[in-house]
Amino acid sequence: MMTDGPSRRVVAVAPMPPEKAAYALARYSRSPDSIEDSIRWVHGHSSEKFWDQYYFAYGHASIADLGHAIVCFEHISELAAIRIEDEPLWDGQAKSSRYQNFGPGGCYTPNNIRGSEVEGLYQGIIGSLANAYRLLHDPVKRFLSERTTRPSEMKEADYERTMAARSFDVTRYLLPLAARTNVGQVVSVRTLEKQITRFLSAALPELQMIGDDLRDACLRPPVNVWGELCGQTAGLAEPLAPTLARHAKASAYQSQVYQETGRYAREILKRAGLDDPSSWGDPDEASSVDLIEPHDPLDELAATWLYRGGQAPYRKILELVRGWTEKQKQEVIDLALVKRDPHDELPKEFRSGYAFIFDILMDIGAWRDLHRHRRCQQIQQNFTTVHGYDIPPLLTEAGLDREYRDAMDAVKRDIETIRKSSQEAALYAIPFGFKVRCLFKMDYAEAEYISRLRSGVKGHWSYRTVAWQIKEAMAARYPFLAGHIHATPPDVEDRLTR
Repeated sequence: MMTDGPSRRVVAVAPMPPEKAAYALARYSRSPDSIEDSIRWVHGHSSEKFWDQYYFAYGHASIADLGHAIVCFEHISELAAIRIEDEPLWDGQAKSSRYQNFGPGGCYTPNNIRGSEVEGLYQGIIGSLANAYRLLHDPVKRFLSERTTRPSEMKEADYERTMAARSFDVTRYLLPLAARTNVGQVVSVRTLEKQITRFLSAALPELQMIGDDLRDACLRPPVNVWGELCGQTAGLAEPLAPTLARHAKASAYQSQVYQETGRYAREILKRAGLDDPSSWGDPDEASSVDLIEPHDPLDELAATWLYRGGQAPYRKILELVRGWTEKQKQEVIDLALVKRDPHDELPKEFRSGYAFIFDILMDIGAWRDLHRHRRCQQIQQNFTTVHGYDIPPLLTEAGLDREYRDAMDAVKRDIETIRKSSQEAALYAIPFGFKVRCLFKMDYAEAEYISRLRSGVKGHWSYRTVAWQIKEAMAARYPFLAGHIHATPPDVEDRLTR
């Protein structure tokens, strides 16, 4: 006869070193002990032996999702920050270019141009952007303040902060990808290990150095400011994630797959004439959001790999692929898989089959905000100046667009000059105002969420427009579904809300 067992309880557990926490919870799931007894048991046993056996030898990777760590990256470039945030299982925040003055932070300079003539031209670009960024802020803020009355119930300090933020919304278009920023993240140690591997395998030297730094940080005890303030330092003097860090290393597959598929894609697109922007159609007549009709999975995979390696619209590439034989399509996929070993995950380009695929062309600054949406799959093309740049409407209203255009046009010419000597330096010099093309693959719930959230009056004018166009594209094809998306038209404004 069954009788009542122990009384129900809910227990909050104090922070522990991530590898120890994951070990304790893994053991907790495999024993009848209470969580307290499991923690006591783990305290007296080697976690390194556990990780070597269960995580690496047996392949029980999910146990590494049970330990989490707070890691911060300071004084890195915006370009590196973008790559750090490019994780599907990631929680974090970056220093916001919408609310802070990025002028004093300075910019990153690639090591391979230091002391060369290219560095002089590069610093000239960075200097001209910084100067325009600084000179435009006060006139924009003054224009906004003259046309936006402070409500009597709003504090002067809150009003000033709001006007400053709305001004940074405009001037951030002049920030280059080299601008220094900070990123804070909370991730599982499983994601941490993947990050180290991905960074060490990257083509970008800065990211490789960050990978080395991250691995070193995992081998040291974490900074324990909170514990020091509270007088509680016991138990936090152990290294952050030493076992996983020691095993993390560069992946030959990750290092090579994008280089090889990129070369292949560029050759294919050049032969098809799709490397020429004049073949893409009139950009003035096209929406920045193109909802692609559902199509064959093999076509999608082949087109996605070609898309990532070029700058052409997805629809044009899909037309090309649809005219291929099955063998030609399979060659693209085989190239992306030929050097993959059993320990390598499929690249995100293989995350296909979503019902809603949007090809979006928008400015880099606004894309930085949409990049946070990790419930959808994003395939971003390389940053470039080929698509031109956006002009914030507020600059035109204020009669300040000529200064902005002059700065951006001069920068574009200089970037193309630098590109002949250093692709890396040219990449870092690209300002946020230039456009980038990105595929967003998602389900209906995510399409509704992005359109509703990002079209709100608190948002930036550029991504508000994109969010509204997502709903409009849905309405043209799926009117009933779009009718349940409560998005806000971009012409509805509230400059006092942020």
